[in-house]
Amino acid sequence: MSMISARIERLPFARFHVHLLLMGGLGYLFDAMDAAVLAFILPVLRTAWGLTNVETGVLGSSTFVGYLFGALFAGMLGDLIGRRAVMMSALALYSAASLVSATVDSWPAFFAARVVAGMGTGAESAIIAPYLAEFVARRYRGAFTGALAGFFSFGFVAAALLGYFIVPAYENGWRIVLVITAIPVVMLLWWRRSLPESPRWLESRGRVKEAEAVLDKVEASFAREGRVLPPPVAEPALPAVSSGTLLSNFAALLAGRQARITTMTWIMWLSITFSYYSFFVWIPGLLVQNGMSITKSFGYSLAMYCAQVPGYFTAAFFNERIGRQSTIASYMILGGASALGLAFAASDGQIMAAGLLLSFFMNGTYAGVYAYTAEVFPTAIRTTGAGLASAIGRIGAIIAPILVGYLYPNFGFAGVFGVTTTVLLIGAVTVVLMGVPTRGRSLEDIASEAA
Repeated sequence: MSMISARIERLPFARFHVHLLLMGGLGYLFDAMDAAVLAFILPVLRTAWGLTNVETGVLGSSTFVGYLFGALFAGMLGDLIGRRAVMMSALALYSAASLVSATVDSWPAFFAARVVAGMGTGAESAIIAPYLAEFVARRYRGAFTGALAGFFSFGFVAAALLGYFIVPAYENGWRIVLVITAIPVVMLLWWRRSLPESPRWLESRGRVKEAEAVLDKVEASFAREGRVLPPPVAEPALPAVSSGTLLSNFAALLAGRQARITTMTWIMWLSITFSYYSFFVWIPGLLVQNGMSITKSFGYSLAMYCAQVPGYFTAAFFNERIGRQSTIASYMILGGASALGLAFAASDGQIMAAGLLLSFFMNGTYAGVYAYTAEVFPTAIRTTGAGLASAIGRIGAIIAPILVGYLYPNFGFAGVFGVTTTVLLIGAVTVVLMGVPTRGRSLEDIASEAA
């Protein structure tokens, strides 16, 4: 029985959790901003460097090539050496590479710099949710992790504002924007001082005394606020793993009943990430090619990005009301319907309405996906499982911009968003049929069912 889990489960939502939400959320904000500014930079670089559709698509995939490797390595290292060090290292790598990408003068060099920056953002994206979810009691966890993912929406809106006001206004506006995306390096000082290591991970490695010391400090902060904590109720615990290896962790993901859950997360991530980036990387460029001016297309894109905010936070609410599976499947299906509407839109107004709905539901899906992925793996392999699922999802992000670059000239909006709808429906069915319920259950209880 685990007293570490029991001590975490009795904690009410308080200032400590708000600080975690802000620290992790700001990381996600800048991750999203870094990825999203490409959509506003690509039309400019396409003209400045005389790029073809395929070359533009390759640049659109650059960040996601790095995402794949960053998510994969962050997941593996998070379980082997701890979550905290991986999270901080990822931020430093991303900020440095963003600065370099602002200085290059050719598309191959830009591609290389964006791949490295993507490794940093991919690592952060994979580690933040499973790391911070381990500090939150079951009754708040779905809403907390969904709200954490909601900070992505602020990053996309920030990128749209930068793209709308800065990129067209200056000759080297795209370089200015990339320098701005490197600013979060200053967050390292805050994280280094304030972020503790996960007690659940420490316990999974047999480092119980260190886990207890972390919780002693957390509980002391509650005492200073005058909060009286109820007695802990022991939770079931899986055996500690004194020293895992990469191979043993990967093997555990595909052992017994865990194999079905692991496969489900792969399909879920692949379907939503492919569909998402089919839309968001290309939408400003597609609108321009459809006859809009760059300024007007950026304005439409800004409105669509703003629809992400209520999308994420309504889904965070439904994570606790109807459960993660139902939230993910519902938002995927409604996103598919919105994609069909966009495929057959006949006017700018219809494009705007369908785009707003698609943005709302696609981003809401992610609030469920991040919460769910952080729950369905045992602590000892949680970041390996989450990182691998995220990495597989990034394959969709790599393929999507290149495929759209081929589909649009040949099949138009109908071809692009018809494919998006089909992929989303596959993801929704997979989550419903192969997933497990997690609402109202401790992480240890969920893990014991999959063991």
